[in-house]
Amino acid sequence: MRTRKITTDGLTQQVLEAGPEDGELVVLIHGFPELGISWRAQVQALAEAGYHAVAPDMRGYGGTDRPGAREDHTILHLVGDMVDLVRALGKTRCHVVGHDWGAPVAWHCALTRPDLFRSVMGLSVPFQPRSPKAPPTVLMRALSQRLGLGDFYINQFQAPDAHLEFESDVASALRRGFHAYDGATPDDRRSTGFMREGKTFLSSVAEDAALPPWMSEAHFGEYVAAFTASGFRGPLDWYRCIDLNWRLTAHLQNKRIAVPAAFLVGDKDPVRVYAGQHEAGLKDWAPDLRSQTVLEGAGHWIQQEQPDAVNAALLGFLATL
Repeated sequence: MRTRKITTDGLTQQVLEAGPEDGELVVLIHGFPELGISWRAQVQALAEAGYHAVAPDMRGYGGTDRPGAREDHTILHLVGDMVDLVRALGKTRCHVVGHDWGAPVAWHCALTRPDLFRSVMGLSVPFQPRSPKAPPTVLMRALSQRLGLGDFYINQFQAPDAHLEFESDVASALRRGFHAYDGATPDDRRSTGFMREGKTFLSSVAEDAALPPWMSEAHFGEYVAAFTASGFRGPLDWYRCIDLNWRLTAHLQNKRIAVPAAFLVGDKDPVRVYAGQHEAGLKDWAPDLRSQTVLEGAGHWIQQEQPDAVNAALLGFLATL
């Protein structure tokens, strides 16, 4: 397993990779607030199975370039980065896997470039078809009102200075974030994604939040060092582009995913509170959905909480191809 930097079209990406270079390429896309290192267990398992596994730090994260403008973080940029990465690696086909924010990127890779991405697996976040009714933030406010649980964190992230709270104490922000969405966290301390009046995502989590049992101090230190250096503006710009994404993807309205697909989610994942409604209709939008699995006891950080189960599901899915 090695880390290196690859120059693509206008972007230098840091990647974690292993496996034979002539093996089938599998690209693993992380979410928030994570890095390519969140896929270590999968990179190792894929490499041992003969695949060429590559997990990049995504645009705005870690060792990859951090564009300065908010509008440089749209879904089209993120998909384009993966297209460029595959080309820079000398491949014309690959499999794509995404977790959290990386899942929408992976779904859209398969949706828009089925010629390049021959299969897709989403973790934690199901494919969510574009709604013609209104931009996402409008629909999210309506959902907040309907559920009566408070302000939705993604709406709070729209504020241009929302990242500053995370940067004021990086270690505390990361510890609270991992704790709030982990499967081992007691139910009454796990986040719902909705904030009571006067609370933010971070202030809604107890100050004594502990690291998840799978997160060693050394591993946590890698995250703290990376986000101390890179900050949180770029990662939150992903969220601040969601309405722009909606405007840019009108041409994809009602388009379905044509390639083989799979989905994996933890039964204790808070994302299911607000995105779980899309799980039931996933096969309508990905007709070649070959597996849809709920892992008992797992929270949001599924590939790190239950790496053996995720590895088995991933390799099992790839074997069907």
